[in-house]
Amino acid sequence: MVDLGIILNPPSGLTLSIILLIAFILGLLHGATPDEHTWPITFSYAIGSYSTRQGMKAGFVFSAGFTAQRALLTTLGFIGLAVIYTEYNLDGPVYIIVGIAMAVAGWYVLRGRYPHLPFDSWLRGKGHHSEAAERHPIEQSHLNQVPLRMAFVHGLIAGFGFGAYATIITFVLAPEVPGLIYAPLVGLFFGLGTMVMQIIFGALFASFARVKKLSEDDVCYLGRSTAGRTLYYGGLLFAAVGAFLAVFPSVLAYSISTGNPIPNLDSIGVSTGLVLAVVGGIGFWSMWRGVRELKAIDSGRYCHPAPEAPPG
Repeated sequence: MVDLGIILNPPSGLTLSIILLIAFILGLLHGATPDEHTWPITFSYAIGSYSTRQGMKAGFVFSAGFTAQRALLTTLGFIGLAVIYTEYNLDGPVYIIVGIAMAVAGWYVLRGRYPHLPFDSWLRGKGHHSEAAERHPIEQSHLNQVPLRMAFVHGLIAGFGFGAYATIITFVLAPEVPGLIYAPLVGLFFGLGTMVMQIIFGALFASFARVKKLSEDDVCYLGRSTAGRTLYYGGLLFAAVGAFLAVFPSVLAYSISTGNPIPNLDSIGVSTGLVLAVVGGIGFWSMWRGVRELKAIDSGRYCHPAPEAPPG
């Protein structure tokens, strides 16, 4: 039986195999508990995939980027460069960057293109968007698939977030390995543990889009519109919270203890609020709105590219 006390407070003098085992178990706990750096992003990409298999793929791709960053982080921990995290609070800046990346991906899904500043229209003095585009968040005849390549980028960015789990693997486990060559393995095994749970949750999140009595086109529309809105509005919320924390980082110290020793379950604070707001608030509001829209639209029009006009 695994001793939770040893997992959360590893002693010194452990063998490499035990260190890697603890790192993997910590990764499982990290992926299974509500974390603001994983759940909102996995939910958004998985729900947009609207199939269990693709949802699992979304969880895998995101976690691959996260794992690569964690391997780098534990290497920095071994050589002592990760001390920057003890000197500076980077949560605010990381939230801002994650939020911007989420909003860009959401805009791409909803609008069919990545956002850009309308310099061309300003120079010509013409309106960049039609009035209809301003009235309707989704006015394209086609909703793009959720770009999984962005999930990998999100994983890399989110990996720079620092919490209790990162503290254990970076400052406790990584310095205990026999040499520098083994240091990335701590982050790798932690990332693999997170990946296992994110694949499972990715499949579960994707299954939410499969509402009874909906056609394949309806499920496609519901998944993509939910993902697009969750990424876009959730990204704006992330960026706004990040900007606030960058100015007032001391807010992160305020939380309500739950008495649970497991990190991410031990207290309710800003990070918990973000998870609830993005997944439980924006995510399920987006799904509810999508279901209502299905009554008034032809969902196939949004999930299939329009046929090309015949030549001539």
